[in-house]
Amino acid sequence: MSSDHFMELRPTGGVSRRQFMIFSAAVAGVPLVAAVPPGVAFSAGAAEPGEEEQAYQQAVEAALASDPRVRRHLEPGREFGYRPRQILAANADAQRVAAKLREYGLPAQLGNRFAGVTKLVFATEVDVPSIIRRLRDPKQWPTSPVPAVQPHHLTMGFGNIMGNPGTPPRVAAPLPAPDPTRLGEGAGVTVGICDTGIWRDAGALHPLWLGGSYVPETDDEDPVYVHSDQLAVQGGHGTFVAGVVRQAAPGVRFDPEQALNRFGVGDEEMLVNALGRLGQAVTVVNLSLGCFTQDDLPSLPIANAVAALPDRVVVVAAAGNAGTSRPTWPAALADVLSVGAVRLAGTGIEPDPQSSFGPWVAACAFGDRVSTYVPGQLALTGLPVRVFHGFAGWSGTSFATAHVSGRLAAMMTAGNLDAEQARLALLATPRWHPDYGVLVG
Repeated sequence: MSSDHFMELRPTGGVSRRQFMIFSAAVAGVPLVAAVPPGVAFSAGAAEPGEEEQAYQQAVEAALASDPRVRRHLEPGREFGYRPRQILAANADAQRVAAKLREYGLPAQLGNRFAGVTKLVFATEVDVPSIIRRLRDPKQWPTSPVPAVQPHHLTMGFGNIMGNPGTPPRVAAPLPAPDPTRLGEGAGVTVGICDTGIWRDAGALHPLWLGGSYVPETDDEDPVYVHSDQLAVQGGHGTFVAGVVRQAAPGVRFDPEQALNRFGVGDEEMLVNALGRLGQAVTVVNLSLGCFTQDDLPSLPIANAVAALPDRVVVVAAAGNAGTSRPTWPAALADVLSVGAVRLAGTGIEPDPQSSFGPWVAACAFGDRVSTYVPGQLALTGLPVRVFHGFAGWSGTSFATAHVSGRLAAMMTAGNLDAEQARLALLATPRWHPDYGVLVG
């Protein structure tokens, strides 16, 4: 069986990641440090994970290890998560994949279909990554094409992807009331937020920021708590994201849908289903989540689901917090607006070391934000208990993505543009850095 945890992804060799970024910026002729936009006052964070980050990762690891529906493949630089006893095959390939599995002595039952794929389910535990490698080998198919087949990948909320750098939320003071002169920004635009859902009382606790900006529905609720007022490691992630979107465009409406559980874990089917539940008014979709995949191939069901969205809809997705150029999905899909994170550095701006990067990243924004959150306590081993009263600070590409989604909505309102026109206008500006794309203030 595959190893049951992920390794931390870090640059190797004798050059630090910051040195690499400085070198690549110099080669590209792009200044590493840019002017700080007015009003930005986020903390810079630490270049390397410290005590807080390690304690948070331990909590994430414990949550994943306790979930019987989580398996993790460990191979340095090729890590991914998946559902046990399941593989996915393109609908057209499902029958011959099932026949081949019977030849292997590994019979699987054809399960449900979603987004162009069929689920094949094994009766007992099997080594899914090894089976996929075998099924993808052209030698196994001497007289027919290699089938489209993959694990059923896990998706993760990008505050803590798969044991890589991530930071816990921190207690923060309340936000000031929205600027009344900005209430028209994003008015008439609805952003779909597929995430952990929305806390049941979010609108009541945050009437100025969230109240009246969405329709509360039972199936959209984020359970938030493990027990009593003890917060799960990503409980409230969707509520935080919604607040960042509204700060970027105070007049925007949003449609929350649950694609992750309170521990920040979902799968491709959950994401596809969440996309399918979005209301007709949605024209921008915020995905502060994603996944690594076996062999770094695009997720077939996610690619199909994104392609099936109406042409008027633009998807904005987080690049991830792995600090690597390895693609995450759906962010690396060609038609998705992928977002990395930057941070303050003295009097300027630099890439956030935890942000994933590469030419597939289209835009970037500050990842360290203060936003609407939930009341409760977060206990991390070796650290004082954090007691939240409805606001928090949090860092990651999740929140850079939410800001870009909001600014896209604001551009639509300001320029009387549809979502695709706004996306093209945003990307028409020069890239701030070749591996981080356009800087969105």
